[in-house]
Amino acid sequence: MALHLIPSHATIKNIRPTDERKRLSDGAGLYLLLFVKGGSHGWRLDYTVDGRRKTLSLGTYPTTSLSLARKQAEEARRMVREGVDPSGTRKAARAERVRQRVVEDMASAGLPPIDSFEAVAREWYGKHSPQWAPSHAEKIIRRLERDVFPWIGQKNVGAIVPTELLTLLKRVEARGALETTHRVQQNCGQVFRYAVATGRAESDPSRDLRGALPPWKPEHYPTLTDPRKVGRLLRDIHACEAGFITRCALKLSPLLFVRPGELRRAEWSEINLDAAEWRIPAAKMKGRVTHIVPLAKQAIAVFKELQPLTGRNKWVFPGVRTNGEPMSENTVNAALRRLGYERAALTAHGFRGMASTLLHECGWPSDVIERQLSHAERNAVKAAYNHAEHLPERRKMMQAWADHLDKLREDAEVLPLMKQA
Repeated sequence: MALHLIPSHATIKNIRPTDERKRLSDGAGLYLLLFVKGGSHGWRLDYTVDGRRKTLSLGTYPTTSLSLARKQAEEARRMVREGVDPSGTRKAARAERVRQRVVEDMASAGLPPIDSFEAVAREWYGKHSPQWAPSHAEKIIRRLERDVFPWIGQKNVGAIVPTELLTLLKRVEARGALETTHRVQQNCGQVFRYAVATGRAESDPSRDLRGALPPWKPEHYPTLTDPRKVGRLLRDIHACEAGFITRCALKLSPLLFVRPGELRRAEWSEINLDAAEWRIPAAKMKGRVTHIVPLAKQAIAVFKELQPLTGRNKWVFPGVRTNGEPMSENTVNAALRRLGYERAALTAHGFRGMASTLLHECGWPSDVIERQLSHAERNAVKAAYNHAEHLPERRKMMQAWADHLDKLREDAEVLPLMKQA
């Protein structure tokens, strides 16, 4: 039962644990709750705000004296009269102290501030990157680290204004990278919208920059489709003086015509030379569906040639640095440049366009070609079951394609690459 009497030191001192009394009231909602926290007594204030009854803790006796408890209670009542919840205010202050300690700890560890653009961007990246193909994820984080974080990474994400973002984008545009400029704007917008959704920004400043940049439309990757030029390219690849691993990657690029990121991230555990196929896990694919690449005899020969060198490694094409990573995405492109093929003429991705164009011209069914190119199936459920679709025809096509490339390289009389019966 509650006793409505004014507490005093003597009254409190005479209370025993066996006493039935549970609290001593001081009036107006203030009371001393007896024998809490291991035998000590705690000051409490009951109050009502927005029609809800709440209780506020005001410390323990005797650390908090009666006079101090009364002073704290009066301040809390004043806040209630002004429509402020003292309990909510206290929680907010406590959360701010915790946040400040985290900020200080992160600063001492050399990490970006907790509400900075970089911190929010890395949080956004961490949530979404597991659903992306590794090559796509790498491009995004590298783009942010190179073109965004050095300029606005330390700024509070909610305080960045459109003009700051435009200055950053103009800096990228100035080096002639218009495509990258638009992609940077797109990625920044995704981060800002995530900040809005998580309560750390009021709006997305990238939305106010529509029309501020020169227009850009995705272009097809440059490639070669003239048989004579393709033959010369293949001869150049076989005669090139690049490192052995790079030369093998170059040889396989036209034979397999997978995406460059898929090739450089190939793992020996995915390749079955006896079954003559390479199964790329869904997690590595752009469409998030397992992809089967039938291996022609020529492709198997290249893998067998490379296996003694890298077969004990996780990666078929390990990087030159001993950091456990695969070769750089620029390795094949750089090798093509050294062979004299400028970016406007051919890129590593262009081998896909080369195969697609020539295979279509030679009469192979579009469905077979598109499936081998692993172009996305619109129906995701259907795609998950269709990774082996047209596989017998694809095996025939990949061997015919490899034989055709041999004839082009040998500068022999090239017969039409027609679909086999």
